[in-house]
Amino acid sequence: MIPLDASRVLVLPGWQNSGPAHWQSRWEALHGFVRVEQHDWMLPLRGDWITRLEDVLLGQSGPSILVAHSLGCMLTAAWASVTRNPHLVAGALLVAPGDPEREELRVPLRSWAPVVRQPLPFPSILLGSHDDPYCTFERAQGFAQSWGSTFVDYGHRGHINADSGLGDWPEGLEFLNTLHKG
Repeated sequence: MIPLDASRVLVLPGWQNSGPAHWQSRWEALHGFVRVEQHDWMLPLRGDWITRLEDVLLGQSGPSILVAHSLGCMLTAAWASVTRNPHLVAGALLVAPGDPEREELRVPLRSWAPVVRQPLPFPSILLGSHDDPYCTFERAQGFAQSWGSTFVDYGHRGHINADSGLGDWPEGLEFLNTLHKG
């Protein structure tokens, strides 16, 4: 197996970014993964976020693995639906997709609906939680099915974020390594 090149693991946080206690931020600090910085974390516009991801991927030295959380999962699907460069991504770990079609999120995330529901052109694993306040378990399963992702029932772990008490989340790294090996 080719070793995982940390510079080609791209972290895609969701709406409002991932704070220092979030597993994504901890992985960056511990493993050297690279966060795709968006110009506006508070007012996320789908087109802007897609363009930024495309720019970062075009600057990489080879195919990247995306590590997406919440709205970052929606970004992955939206980017894949419009890019002419799907070969730039080797796989995606999709964790706790946020659902921008939920009534309370329709206004702040209006450019993210409708959710893209077509198969991703690369392997992916999606983890969903039974008590995620931003996406029902059934919706997470439906996203996985639409995107052709392997679905993992991650139990009752909320939004699978800092509030879930995951710390450095070594189990998540196992999912990332499974994706990398595949």
